[in-house]
Amino acid sequence: MSIVNSKDGITIRIMTAEDYKHVKSFMTDHFFTGEPLGASSGENVQHQNEKENDEFHLSMIHQGTCLLAIDDNQNGRIVGLVLAGAEYPSDLEKHRREAEEMEQHCFGRICRMSSKLEIEANIFKRYQIFKVLYSYITNVDSSLRGKGLGSRLAAALMDVGRSKGFPMMAAICTSFYSARQKEALGMKCIHSLAYADYKDDQGQVIFQPPAPHTHARFMVIKL
Repeated sequence: MSIVNSKDGITIRIMTAEDYKHVKSFMTDHFFTGEPLGASSGENVQHQNEKENDEFHLSMIHQGTCLLAIDDNQNGRIVGLVLAGAEYPSDLEKHRREAEEMEQHCFGRICRMSSKLEIEANIFKRYQIFKVLYSYITNVDSSLRGKGLGSRLAAALMDVGRSKGFPMMAAICTSFYSARQKEALGMKCIHSLAYADYKDDQGQVIFQPPAPHTHARFMVIKL
């Protein structure tokens, strides 16, 4: 077991493939009910492209770049997690093609918007780098939000990124709160998209999450 840090009864460690069934259960209770685009869609986002998502998440876990926060006082109960992995210049076009082929459900719409953001931000050309540690999901037990655990997880991921030689870390924040948290850690928004301006071919706004979630933001930090 590879421990990143331990403090106040909560240990952050590298996630393993054996953890994944518990990770999925945790995300059912805490991520899919809280991420503003999915939660406001009225759709069962967790089961959209589920097989492909499982494969993608496990591929990142095998890289040793995903983290679990566990409560040492509650038999190692999961209280937070990060799913993150390496991204390369060729992935921009790969993600664009995959997103275009997805169904017209909420997850497909989120992936198409995310692809647009990462292509427009083009971190590889902007910073002349060939790889980046991409933080896809940071999730904290709803009962522990606002207590700094999300920040601890993001900071721990930065440490992992440095140890593995990544020059930068990036994340797309669909939530006002996740963007504010990452900004407090020194991450910078280099591109954003207002939900009110993101429309379909008929001119209808695609995402209408509740306030204060008004923008998707592409955040970066040099490691």
